[in-house]
Amino acid sequence: MFSHIMIGSSDIEKTKQFYTAVLGVLGAGEPMEHVNDTGQKRLFYFHDNSTFSISEPINGKPVTVANGSTIGFACNSPEQVKELHDVAVANGATSVEDPPGPREGSMGVMHLCYFLDPDGHKICGLHRAE
Repeated sequence: MFSHIMIGSSDIEKTKQFYTAVLGVLGAGEPMEHVNDTGQKRLFYFHDNSTFSISEPINGKPVTVANGSTIGFACNSPEQVKELHDVAVANGATSVEDPPGPREGSMGVMHLCYFLDPDGHKICGLHRAE
């Protein structure tokens, strides 16, 4: 359904360092970098037919986050959910909501973690128990 997700960054090099470490937990490598015709840098992380992108705002305005939105990354195990969270926090994220762990709901048991990246975007790591 999705071709990609792109978020904005106010400090692209700091964000690159953060997401290279965090997405490395999931198996993503270094990003492809691109500078557009007007000079804004963009980063593209490719993994499992998914693309996660980060861009300096092309309109020149400050980066803002969407209140109420969350970007979720699929994890392979409950342990990977915790590792994703811990690497994110070690690289400048702020842990939010409950600590990483299982949550029971109408969709069964899911292991979740939530954190805010250095620009304030809400990120989730998710593993559905079988």
